[in-house]
Amino acid sequence: MKVPGSHRLRTHSGLSATQHPVEIMLQFPFQSPPAAGQVTSVVPGVLWARIPLPYRLDHVNIYLVQDGESWTLIDTGINTGVAKAAWLTLLEGPLSHISVSRVIVTHHHPDHIGLAGWLCEKFGAELLTSQTAYMTSRVISLAPHETGLRHYFDFYVSHGMSEEGAGLVAIHGSEYLMLVAELPPTFLRLVLADKIMIGRREFRVVTADGHAPEQILLYCEQDKLLFAADQIIEKISPNVSVFAGEPNGDPLGHFLRTLRFMRQELPDDVLVLSGHGRPFYGLHERCLELEAHHEGRCQLIREACTKSPHSVADLVPILFTRTLDAHQMSFAFTETLAHVNRLVRRSELAAIKTGEKVRYVTAGTR
Repeated sequence: MKVPGSHRLRTHSGLSATQHPVEIMLQFPFQSPPAAGQVTSVVPGVLWARIPLPYRLDHVNIYLVQDGESWTLIDTGINTGVAKAAWLTLLEGPLSHISVSRVIVTHHHPDHIGLAGWLCEKFGAELLTSQTAYMTSRVISLAPHETGLRHYFDFYVSHGMSEEGAGLVAIHGSEYLMLVAELPPTFLRLVLADKIMIGRREFRVVTADGHAPEQILLYCEQDKLLFAADQIIEKISPNVSVFAGEPNGDPLGHFLRTLRFMRQELPDDVLVLSGHGRPFYGLHERCLELEAHHEGRCQLIREACTKSPHSVADLVPILFTRTLDAHQMSFAFTETLAHVNRLVRRSELAAIKTGEKVRYVTAGTR
């Protein structure tokens, strides 16, 4: 399928350059994103805008789908004064004529759920999301206690991080409390294979894992639209991280399995509307590229652990070569562990535990 704006690109992860880039052809119907305070019409009855984020990845995409006399909003932005101001600019400008009856949240990360409560209250709108997203956000929003913080601290130290670094990174999660407004007391649960009508369009609910548990994607077969949240993005691989409460979890395995599911169950010629970056065509090739990207990172870990035992902290600078602040380190560290855990699940790495410290070697070499 050929559309205006064909563009050859190389990808990179969220924090560092891909080690083994694969050239693919993605097609971009929109070369530029909507400017601040503006909206872009994607197709009739679907609007695209951006809300600013205070990070290196400086925006999140939000979408509005016409829903009869009102609109359904997909994702909301983060709970900051700047983000609220951006919303007010939209609502006093190009969106001044609309009302929102439903807010769909794709997953529990603050840039997607942060203003859901604020917007639901403002419009009297219903919240729709997965049970996992809703309950995870409610649990995280309980004030962290000393025992919980100590668990995170011990988790990082056991995998080779310095106590100073672990102290900084362990308290990072408490930022969530400030970045997510209080959620409505009720919601409507979305689950895999649900079908929901938004105006004249029927959407099939697809759930994705790896970046966030039970992340909600919406696929409209009629118009070949896929609201893909953060599962698949044009230039970056979404963060795939191990949660300290599930230290031996396999989120990378879940992520790769979801990519394979998308290639098998969804057509290649859908317009992919992601949570970040630009809309694009080329779903299947982008899935394949992401699979190759993560396999390349697994290979780097295998090579390092063949030479000598490595802790996760030792492996982080191999995968992420630039200087990282505490915010970035928390993601880089747990994503590195996700690759390690995938290799352990595949019996390609083995853990060596000395006291409370863990290092890894290639299987059969210890």
